[in-house]
Amino acid sequence: MLGVIVMQTFNYIGLIVVALLLIPNLMYYLKHKEEVVSKNGIFKTLAIIGISGSLFFMVINIPYTWLQFYFMFAREMYFISNVTLAIIYVFIFLVTWDKKSVVRAILLTIIPFCIFTFSAIMLGCLDEKITAVNPDSKLSLFGQEYNPETYAIAKADMLIKGGNAQNMKFGNTLNDDQFSGYEFDYIISNPPFGIDWKSEAKDVKKEHEKLGFSGRFGPGLPAISDSQMLFMLNGVKKLKEGSGRMAIIQNGSSLFTGDAGSGPSEIRRYIIENDMLEAIIQLPTDLFYNTSITTYIWLITKGKSSERIGKVHLIDAKNCFVKRRRNIGKKRVDLDDNAIELILKAYNEFVNGEYQEDERIVESKIFYNNFLGYRKVVVETPKYHDNGQIVFKKGKPVSDKELKDTEIIPLLDDVETFFKKNVLPYKPDSWLDRKQDKTGYEIPFTRIFYKFSPPKDSNEILEELHELKELEKQLLRELSDNV
Repeated sequence: MLGVIVMQTFNYIGLIVVALLLIPNLMYYLKHKEEVVSKNGIFKTLAIIGISGSLFFMVINIPYTWLQFYFMFAREMYFISNVTLAIIYVFIFLVTWDKKSVVRAILLTIIPFCIFTFSAIMLGCLDEKITAVNPDSKLSLFGQEYNPETYAIAKADMLIKGGNAQNMKFGNTLNDDQFSGYEFDYIISNPPFGIDWKSEAKDVKKEHEKLGFSGRFGPGLPAISDSQMLFMLNGVKKLKEGSGRMAIIQNGSSLFTGDAGSGPSEIRRYIIENDMLEAIIQLPTDLFYNTSITTYIWLITKGKSSERIGKVHLIDAKNCFVKRRRNIGKKRVDLDDNAIELILKAYNEFVNGEYQEDERIVESKIFYNNFLGYRKVVVETPKYHDNGQIVFKKGKPVSDKELKDTEIIPLLDDVETFFKKNVLPYKPDSWLDRKQDKTGYEIPFTRIFYKFSPPKDSNEILEELHELKELEKQLLRELSDNV
């Protein structure tokens, strides 16, 4: 009997919540009917309202729907307990920290540029955490959502929490920017990984070619197969000059894909040469339910503190985690509070070093911006006559196109010195064509934090083989004795 009463109580609570959600949403849609219906159509608009209410009803109606909710929706929410909290705590640190360790009351405008279900959750979670740290802070929240159902959820979430629901916009960030001309103090973003931008290509390329750096995509365009760096450029454009900060999640491809002069390399070059890349934090693998990929938090700013000017802070937190007692899909680890605090400590102290707490390990390294850059130079080799003499034309050696080569030379190295030391001893007749020089940037995280593990001594290996042979003989004797 008690169980039935509890279930019915949740039913009534759920119905009340649905009513509270549907009425404001319905009033909003009726007020902005032409705008909403033109984008979604009347049937999709009604579906959005119904689905948003249904999803919240499922959450409230826990006794009946927990298992369904877990399997249908929980996997879209996994960022809350892991990566989202890591970003949020880093962001809270950026928002509230000064040199005297004083929590300040500040006015913020924050926007998430995401198109996945947890975009609204990230924004709401950030709001709650910052307010918990500093109750006097005043937050103006903005967001854009592409998925109609989750857009409705995000707008309902703002209504419930007393926010301005008008600031949650519907549309595709890449080709339907709802915040053109806006500038924000803080941006938090979790764009999709490995999702192509073919459907937005026409508009994106048009903005890139016609507006250049006046638009969002002036620095360059990534490969058509992966749109995540376009979201990065979108956020960079909207950061407030002199103070804006952004935390954005990226996978490993944004660190190194693309040759010198390519779109991805030019995007990295733009961010690094304009001294906007403050830090990159490598997170552990196995944080996701459906993939084991490594993810990175990029901290981008238009207002570095004096000690960070001209430098990039790389933090390797791949070994900073706790193992789960029970795996969920491919998710095997979590970022607990202690792990996040250790990452924040490495960021705050801003020194080269290693931090350890129990099994959690974080390594910190700091580099000047040009450490991440390189020049790609062309090495020409002359053609030769049958007698071994160099072929000349108008007094200049003729280049052999089949023997043309390139060298990757770090920006920290002098090109001529490198050429004399590493090329001329092997190609004494070669020369550099400096007109074809290209500058590129990459962040070789794996190489920077690689630690050499010496192989086993040969005597140790032979001893292990001998032990295995003896074990094999013993097992054979036991088998023969039992026959």
